[in-house]
Amino acid sequence: MKATTPTGEQAAFEAMLNKVARPCSTTDEDPSAPSDAGPTGPAGEQSLAPGASPPDEPIEPGAPSEPASQLNFRDQCASVQHEQRIIGALQSVADPTPAKVRKILNGLGYIDQRIHGLKQDGRITRFHLDLRQKGGRLCEAAVAAGKQTDVTPCVAPAAGPFTVNKSEGA
Repeated sequence: MKATTPTGEQAAFEAMLNKVARPCSTTDEDPSAPSDAGPTGPAGEQSLAPGASPPDEPIEPGAPSEPASQLNFRDQCASVQHEQRIIGALQSVADPTPAKVRKILNGLGYIDQRIHGLKQDGRITRFHLDLRQKGGRLCEAAVAAGKQTDVTPCVAPAAGPFTVNKSEGA
């Protein structure tokens, strides 16, 4: 019989996901609920450069791109948070071998059970992260390539085994 309580590693992973997504939660009752509010940032953060003038015309938001249109607000916001921390950690790795990438990801709190397809492709390493939580569908497709490291959101099934549409992500 399978244990229903998470292991220490899984509990730490869930705590990390919650911490990363904290700025994205819209309510304590239903953090996946859609919201018109954008992600919150540090207090006093300016959206314009000093001395810059706001545009005369209102800026119309564009249609969300795939896969962002398939993700709820919390997942869209959390994706940005994950992307920033992963890129920040992997950009300094000159020779991103799968072993080095895994070690860095583990150091950030991502557990091996959620790291998929970690493989070297020439001088780069590709992988996917399964970041599904609370009914969300978020995953990240990444290419570790030193300063050219890139992480993009992808969509996984809400339940069941982790899979990614081949046309999405890295």
